[in-house]
Amino acid sequence: MRFISDDDLNRLDTAETGAFDSPVPTQIISNGEFNPPPQTEKQKQVERRLEKMADELGPKHGLNRRQFLRSAAGMAAAFAAMNDVFGPVFNVAHAETAEPGAAAERAASLSNQFIFDCQTHFVRDDYTADITNLRQFAKEHWNPGIEDNITLDMFKFSNYIKEIFVDSDTKIALLSGTPVDDEENLFLTNDQIAAARQSVNTVAGSRRMLSHGIIQPGSPDFMDAVDYVLETLQPDSWKGYTIGDPLFETKRKSNWRLDDEKRVYPFYEKAVKSGITNICIHKGLMPADYRTSWPDLWQYATVWDVGQAAKDWPELNFIIYHSALRPFTELPEATLDEFEKTGRIEWSTDLAEIPEKWGVDNVYAELGSCFATTSVTHPRLAAAMVGQLIQGLGADKVIWGTDSVWYGSPQWQIEAMRRLEVPEDLQKKHGFAPLGGPTSPVKNAIFAGNAARLYGLELDTAMAAITSDEISSMKAKFVALNEAPSNLRYGYVQNGEIA
Repeated sequence: MRFISDDDLNRLDTAETGAFDSPVPTQIISNGEFNPPPQTEKQKQVERRLEKMADELGPKHGLNRRQFLRSAAGMAAAFAAMNDVFGPVFNVAHAETAEPGAAAERAASLSNQFIFDCQTHFVRDDYTADITNLRQFAKEHWNPGIEDNITLDMFKFSNYIKEIFVDSDTKIALLSGTPVDDEENLFLTNDQIAAARQSVNTVAGSRRMLSHGIIQPGSPDFMDAVDYVLETLQPDSWKGYTIGDPLFETKRKSNWRLDDEKRVYPFYEKAVKSGITNICIHKGLMPADYRTSWPDLWQYATVWDVGQAAKDWPELNFIIYHSALRPFTELPEATLDEFEKTGRIEWSTDLAEIPEKWGVDNVYAELGSCFATTSVTHPRLAAAMVGQLIQGLGADKVIWGTDSVWYGSPQWQIEAMRRLEVPEDLQKKHGFAPLGGPTSPVKNAIFAGNAARLYGLELDTAMAAITSDEISSMKAKFVALNEAPSNLRYGYVQNGEIA
C-alpha cells in the first residue's frame, strides 16, 4: 500500500533542481506526505512576471537577476508578481521593489518579531531512506537520477540550523518527527529528538528548541514507550498520526482514533498527570487517490474523532497539524471555486466547526504545509482558510508552523503571512475578520503568542535570552558577510504539464 500512485510518481522531480530559483516557490512542493499537482498556468505567469521584474529592477539595485531574487527586494517582488496574477492579497509597497534599501529596511525592522515555529524537521545522521519513501523506491518510481540531484545532508542537523535560525526570523522551533512501522525508517527517534533539543539549547545558551514525544497507539508496546518518554526524555508535547505510518508501506494496521476509550484514553490520563497536555495530531495531507487506495483508512486522516476526544478531555489541548487540509485532488482553482460556491474547504472547514458543534474550546489549528501550499497556488484560498479557522476556532487557537526544512528556509512563509490580508469581499460575504499588518495582534498571536501560552513561555523573557545567545551571534556574523539565502527547496515538484 502506498500514498502516491504510479502515474503521479513518474512525474516528480526534486525541488532543488526542478523548481524556479524564486524567493517564494512558484509551484507546490511536497514534503513526501502528499502528491504535488503540476504547476498551474497562473503559477507560470507569476514565474514569467517575476523574471521580468528581476531583469528590470535588478540593475536599479546594482544586482543581476540571481542576486536580486535572493535579496529582500526580490522577496517583495515575488509577492508583487503574485498580486499581479492572483489579485491583491499580499500587502507590498512599490518602493520595496524599486527603491534600493527600502525592502531591506523593512526586513530589518521586522527581524526581531517573535516567530515560534511549531513544526520543524530534520533527519538523523545515519538515516538511509529518502524523505518520501525508501531511497530505492524513489529511484525506481520517481526519478532514476534522484540520488544525484539531492542529498540527505540537506535534511540534516547542520543545514537545519542554518535554514531555520540563520536564514529566517524564527526564534524558537519545535522539533517534530513521524511514527513509522519500521524503526529503521524513523527520521529521528524520541531519544534523538530530545538529544537535539538539549544540544541546541546548550550551545545557544537559551531555550531555542522544544521537542515532541512521538506516540504510536497502534503499537503493542505503546504505553511502555510513553512511560519511558515521560520518565527519561520529558518532551514538551506529544505528536501522533492517527493514520498510522504516513510515509512507508504499512506492515500492520497502525491507524487509531483520538476518541478510542480503551486504547488512547489511558494515555490521556498519563498526559494530564504529567502536565504535558498538548496533543499534536497530524490530520489531512492524503494523496490524490486516498479514497480508492485507502478505502478503510482515509477517514483516519479527517477530524471525525476530534470533537468527542476534546469534549471528554477538556484538560488537554488538541492541536491539529496541517489544519486537517487534504492535499489538492484537482487544480487549485477547483478547490477555490468550491469554497466560493459552498463556503467550505474539505476537512479544514470541518475542523473550524468543531467548537460550535461540540461546545469545546481546546481545539487548535496548526498551519504547517497547508499555508505553504495554498499561498503559492492561490493566495485567495490561503486567506479564506486562515479567515475561516480564525472565525471558527478563534484568533487565539491558530498556531504557526511551517513543516520546514522540507520546504527550505521558512522565511518565505513568514513573509507570506506577514503580508497576507483577507480580501474585503470575503470579509463581507463570510464575516471573516481582517488580519491586519505584519505585527497586528492577530498575526503576533499566530506567530508566537498562542504557542507561547500553550507551552508556558513568557515572550519578553525568552526574547531577552535569545537576543544575546550564540545563535544570534552566528546569525549576525552571517549577515555581516552579506550572505544571501539559497532559495533552495528540498521536497518534490511535478514535472508534468497540466492536461
